[in-house]
Amino acid sequence: MQVEWYGQSAFRLSSTDTTVAIDPFGDMSGLASARGMQFDYPPIEGVEAQLLLVTHEHIDHNGVEAVGGDPTILRSTAGKLESPVGEVTAIASEHDESAGTERGPNTIFVFELDGLRVCHFGDFGQTTLREEQAAAIGAVDLLFVPIGGGPTIGAEQATAIIERLSPRWAVPMHYRTPRIGFLDTADAFLAGSTHVERLPEAVFDTDRLLIQDGPLIVVPAAP
Repeated sequence: MQVEWYGQSAFRLSSTDTTVAIDPFGDMSGLASARGMQFDYPPIEGVEAQLLLVTHEHIDHNGVEAVGGDPTILRSTAGKLESPVGEVTAIASEHDESAGTERGPNTIFVFELDGLRVCHFGDFGQTTLREEQAAAIGAVDLLFVPIGGGPTIGAEQATAIIERLSPRWAVPMHYRTPRIGFLDTADAFLAGSTHVERLPEAVFDTDRLLIQDGPLIVVPAAP
């Protein structure tokens, strides 16, 4: 599987014949200038997918118009859902520590692509992962988890989730980079991680990643 990070929680996952896009965004310059925030990730362009997942309805995650190919769109929902990649498990969660009353709902998506079980946490903001949520997620090969704090979980909570789910690989997302001027950096999270592979590009192939005992933290270069 080929994986490309576009910044924030936006990814493209491609097998030989199927592409899944997650949490895309378009031109964010208007929002950045209106709120005085730095958001310099380039607008997503030229991506086509068969399946598009939107974890929550915030503008830097729900830019469905940025993805072509007339994909099936699953957005901010829960249940076991049919899709072009087979069954997708959509798990209800919250974007904050107050049962969603501050920032609304968030969906954790779990699906299989290219023989790997993938889990994307979106903008998960709960204090902890609940027992029933962990049970619904099940075994994971490739985990995408926010680490930047603020509106999502930070380093300590992300580490606890990785230890709980024990994926083969964990990819941190939604944190401060030179292109975004809010959230925490990855420093605290990576300082507490034993096995880390820093990649030279924002694109990587899972079949080239290291396999070891325990989760490997995979850090793509910022786009």
